[in-house]
Amino acid sequence: MALHTTRALQPSAQLLCNAGAAVVLPRKVYTAAPFAPELAASRSSALTGRFTPFGASASPARLRIQRLLVMAAAAGGFKGRALVSVSDKTSLDELAKGLAAAAYEIVSTGGSAKAIEGAGVDVRKVEDLTGFPEMLDGRVKTLHPGVHGGILAIRGNADHMAALQQHNISTIDVVVVNLYPFRATVTRAPPPPFEEGVENIDIGGPAMIRAAAKNHAHVTVIVDPADYPELLGQLAAGEVSAGFRKKMAWKAYQHTASYDSQVGEWLWGQVGGSQPAPALSVPMKLAQGLRYGENPHQAAAFYTDESLAEAGQGGIATAVQHHGKEMSFNNYLDADAAYNCCCDFKVGCL
Repeated sequence: MALHTTRALQPSAQLLCNAGAAVVLPRKVYTAAPFAPELAASRSSALTGRFTPFGASASPARLRIQRLLVMAAAAGGFKGRALVSVSDKTSLDELAKGLAAAAYEIVSTGGSAKAIEGAGVDVRKVEDLTGFPEMLDGRVKTLHPGVHGGILAIRGNADHMAALQQHNISTIDVVVVNLYPFRATVTRAPPPPFEEGVENIDIGGPAMIRAAAKNHAHVTVIVDPADYPELLGQLAAGEVSAGFRKKMAWKAYQHTASYDSQVGEWLWGQVGGSQPAPALSVPMKLAQGLRYGENPHQAAAFYTDESLAEAGQGGIATAVQHHGKEMSFNNYLDADAAYNCCCDFKVGCL
């Protein structure tokens, strides 16, 4: 991908012209759910058709996986399991009801579990998977093989599935996690104590997000409430497409990368003084697509700078266009130049 960038837009903006694209091809996979031997036998024959047969020539190992998957799906009548742990509880009640309607068992933590219960939806506590209570003032909740084993197991790997069965670990098929509001906490006025900033650095959340994104061949990871409707629609239709899972994996890694960039920026601000950081990454968020780039044959997009230094700074990036056609790359450069000229005046001007 070829990129043309400019740093002229200040504050809070970045423009990109690109001439590349990516194509995602779907691939069908199947997932397993809770394992309960006492219920599996009576239901397995009715559910065998849910999975594509391996055929008469399949190896014993693959046939063993098939049996494990069918028995797991038969347990409890659930199609799968969703782990939900969110700081942003936007539309959480709709998500929980949709997951329940799609016959997904919901496992959750702390405040998320309370909110789901308040919505009238059955939920299991994460302690049921780990066998341990939340500890260390909530610092340790989900960092356990009972969670990460269920997320990371490759469903088509006989050794992985056997290990889950040996240790009584059930697969987790959907992971819905968003992170502590670190940026909002450390940019508020007056600034919070250092210790409060540290406590808003999420550990378990990024670990689950990254694990689910890595295993996106089998697990769907959601970090943005805006993606709940698409997830629920696909679950209601019977399965989540490979294309959607791959797109959500990209979004998950981008989410944690931006989060870590802000944590790194904040910590350098605590120790670096006025010195420039030895390394720096800048999280950016798409604001809008543009009519064209620096030249008419180029595509372009307008991004806002999500770094802590730009929080609340305003500028062309946060301006509202009230009328006229969509702005181009050069329109934004001209508008930013005019804004900077006005900022040179020490008194108000029009």
